[in-house]
Amino acid sequence: MRKIVFELCAETIDACLVAREGGAARIELCSALSEGGLTPSHGLLSFAVAQSGLPVHVLIRPRGGDFVYSAAEIAVMHADIEHAKSCGASGVVLGILRPDATVDVEATRAMVEIARPMEVTFHRAFDVTSSLSEALEDVIASGCERVLTSGGERDVMVGAHSLAALVEQAAGRIEIAVGGGLRIQNAASLSQTIGARHFHGSLRRKNPGHPVSTADDAVDDSEALGFDYTVDAEEIRTMIDLLQNA
Repeated sequence: MRKIVFELCAETIDACLVAREGGAARIELCSALSEGGLTPSHGLLSFAVAQSGLPVHVLIRPRGGDFVYSAAEIAVMHADIEHAKSCGASGVVLGILRPDATVDVEATRAMVEIARPMEVTFHRAFDVTSSLSEALEDVIASGCERVLTSGGERDVMVGAHSLAALVEQAAGRIEIAVGGGLRIQNAASLSQTIGARHFHGSLRRKNPGHPVSTADDAVDDSEALGFDYTVDAEEIRTMIDLLQNA
């Protein structure tokens, strides 16, 4: 039986604590999920490492928008990687592309070297590359341990067949982490179809009192602004059970 690794994407200290309670294997820590995720603050990172009791993998993304970075932005990312290491993070999550929508192998490899001994995940910048199969080989060549992807589609359900092909292509050389639109309702079927071991989601739910607060709202991303969100430990346990026992 595959040992499933579920990573909770968290942007608050409360979500980090719930991740531990719910049995998540690790945390991807970020801020500003409304922007697709940005590098978290020093305080949040320090508290997450100290209090969650889980491996914390820090998003290294200095701004929203595309993944083609200037030399100054690359320097900021290097500094943020060093800072994450000094705070006791277990890994970093990053993605750097060239203007032609290919993986910037040289810049990525340099960040991998700075990050060691932390693990490195290449994030969903992967999904906007010009060729997923070529991008996967580039990410492997750069030294990353994982790639987070929805199979090049808007969510994992649409990208399921591409994800299965990526798992087959990877052949154990790198972990394919399935994330982007991962829901409790589709977890079991995805786990069966794709054959991956690593899954990623935020499982955020709008706080009571906001519109449309039902079980169907437990999703791994949000397009809405101005809402407060919570994460429920029981939903994390349910997600892990469905993924593990599919």
